[in-house]
Amino acid sequence: MSTDEKRIGVVLMNLGGPTADYAVRPFLNNLFSDEDIIKLGGGKFQDLFAQIISKFRAPSVQEDYEEINGCPKGCMGNKHCLNRKNSIKSTCCSPINSLTEKQRRALEKHLKKVIPDHTVKVYTCMRYWLPFADTTMDDMEEDGITHAVMVPLYPQFSWTTTGSSYRDWETKRDEKFGHDTPWKEFHVKNYHLDESYLSAMNDRIDEALAEMDEETRNKTHFIFSAHGTPLLEVRSGDPYTNEINQTMEAIMEMRGYDYDYWLGYQSKVGPQKWTQPNTAELVERHIEYGIKNFLMIPIAFVTDHIETLYELGVELVEDLEEEGYEFENLKVMPGINDHPQYIEALGTQVLDKLDHTLSTKELESESKKVSAE
Repeated sequence: MSTDEKRIGVVLMNLGGPTADYAVRPFLNNLFSDEDIIKLGGGKFQDLFAQIISKFRAPSVQEDYEEINGCPKGCMGNKHCLNRKNSIKSTCCSPINSLTEKQRRALEKHLKKVIPDHTVKVYTCMRYWLPFADTTMDDMEEDGITHAVMVPLYPQFSWTTTGSSYRDWETKRDEKFGHDTPWKEFHVKNYHLDESYLSAMNDRIDEALAEMDEETRNKTHFIFSAHGTPLLEVRSGDPYTNEINQTMEAIMEMRGYDYDYWLGYQSKVGPQKWTQPNTAELVERHIEYGIKNFLMIPIAFVTDHIETLYELGVELVEDLEEEGYEFENLKVMPGINDHPQYIEALGTQVLDKLDHTLSTKELESESKKVSAE
């Protein structure tokens, strides 16, 4: 390696998901132990709470994951997945694992094209299941990474998502390296108004609308749905809800406000009060007003997983039918996953953080290549 060559590591940070039935309970335990999500003061009380609720919820959550199993033909996830290592075909794997791996591969391919003069490696780091931060750091150290860019797969910043991932990363990094981290580190905070990201969202919306007949399209209303957050976080200044609203308005502005639209929040956990309105209750209210056709738009999720495929695609429909609500069409927009424009958005975030590290000539060359593509 020449003295001018940078070895660039990009770390895609996501929440993760269980890869097998035995992983559901520890995954939930890791989630409920996170003080950034469930604020119970940490320590023994929080650990006890996490153990109890994860034990209680694991059986039903396992059934949900089995219904949306992401790797029915064999492991498509990260190289650290035990299913891949042991050649096991899981019946209970979160789709977030294989889809994040697709994003990782697509981004690495993209960056190698636009900055070919440097070694580029893209890694995955999950918050609540494999691969954890320390494993990712081991890979980076082994690969001799000199410059690292941390990229959350959360377009909107929240202390409960991006903040939690960064806190966990920094804690484990300091434990491992102290003040001698072998790479220079950069952090992406958010990219909720990135034009390529917004275009990818709108493209997925158009794809979903195209699958409807004209009459259904004309009667459809948009329900944007985001992961909820504790009201305590909102009141303490967490920017997440504001950024969700900004993203939604930017998407609709790009569309010329062609459909009526509303915003709801889903996936409440724990005893605290969370952001409102609840997505399911919002849909019920619309049905009561006579609206029968919906396009559900997961606005804060960049991969299909349990909160899109199951909560919106299965559970919401079943609950509405069981409670006697009559509707004509409820369609869930596919996640942007590895949409080319989303990969371009991630690439832009990486290059923006490296603008003082790469030469002006390299950045100009990169810009021309992206424009040509």
